Amino acid sequence: MKNQALFALLAALLAPLSLAVFTPQAYAKPVYVGVEGGKVAVSGYDTVSYFDGDGVPVKGDADFAVEHDGAVYHFANAANAARFQANPQAFAPQYGGHCAWAMSRGYLAPGDPLQYAVVGGKLYLNFNAEVKAKWDTDRAGFIAAAEKNWAVIPADAKFGG
Repeated sequence: MKNQALFALLAALLAPLSLAVFTPQAYAKPVYVGVEGGKVAVSGYDTVSYFDGDGVPVKGDADFAVEHDGAVYHFANAANAARFQANPQAFAPQYGGHCAWAMSRGYLAPGDPLQYAVVGGKLYLNFNAEVKAKWDTDRAGFIAAAEKNWAVIPADAKFGG
């Protein structure tokens, strides 16, 4: 009886911890910051710029940097940095800036900030123009597959290893 009570108490204490460890939302996902290391996401492009004006991305400036999920994002001006900081999920690229098509296949590959699409108000990057052309043939299908795969990518996953 004493062992059962002790086991029940231990289970009750560990249950919240196990949920925190194993639920996909409980940890930050890997952000692509380049092959050489470093911490700059999206090759330094201003992610807010994809959603403004003509939607053509512009290079950010290290003077307007914001850290998010272990990566540093650069912005063209203080206003864009503030918009990102207020709602990073609205402007950060999907799948941590990794290639959306590769994620639909279940692996990480670099995302090129000049091979992109904004779909449903979200930014998706692709590896190169050839891969983007493939991805463009069935964006909805590839996004659905990528969402499933991204949910199980470990927090410490890295491109190339």
